[in-house]
Amino acid sequence: MNNTKQTIVNIASAALPTTYGVFQIRIYKSPEDGLEHVVLIKGKKIKEPILVRIHSECLTGEVFTSLRCDCRDQLIKSLTEISKAKSGILIYLNQEGRGIGLTNKIKAYALQENGLDTVEANEQLGFATDLRSFKVAAQILKKLKICKINILTNNPDKITQLENFGIQINKTIPLEIKPNLIDIRYLKTKKYKMGHKLKLV
Repeated sequence: MNNTKQTIVNIASAALPTTYGVFQIRIYKSPEDGLEHVVLIKGKKIKEPILVRIHSECLTGEVFTSLRCDCRDQLIKSLTEISKAKSGILIYLNQEGRGIGLTNKIKAYALQENGLDTVEANEQLGFATDLRSFKVAAQILKKLKICKINILTNNPDKITQLENFGIQINKTIPLEIKPNLIDIRYLKTKKYKMGHKLKLV
């Protein structure tokens, strides 16, 4: 399957100085659903296979430093690794709560407080385990003329989807974060129910 019709549009770009170096920030919009996605590009020359992190938005973790997940630490580690490599791409997708949105994510939190894990909470709310699609990420990469990547991920489904959308995975680089006392169950659920490649849980 290579269903990546080029519908994604770059609607804004600028330089972005950060503590991890200077990136070019681009905003891409998907006309299909109106969602905007952020891309950070490090380095003046993009050569394949380039280091890539495809990261889904997590307001609670990344802004409010929630200990329920490892999202913030994964984002920081990704930016650090891209900075070390002196070139790379971070695609930040507008897919809060594995695609169920912020309100439903908080509802899922409440269910977890009553004993459910993240998969069970999603199912009780009427959602699949993971609603995320990485089609947009594949479209963005192709827009950047990138078809071969080294990817930072623990998620085999992400790899499968990207390959199905025509992106060649040259190397998979683990992005594992040491668990804390709160997110340990969340990480175990990712490992045993979602197939994430984790060694520390």
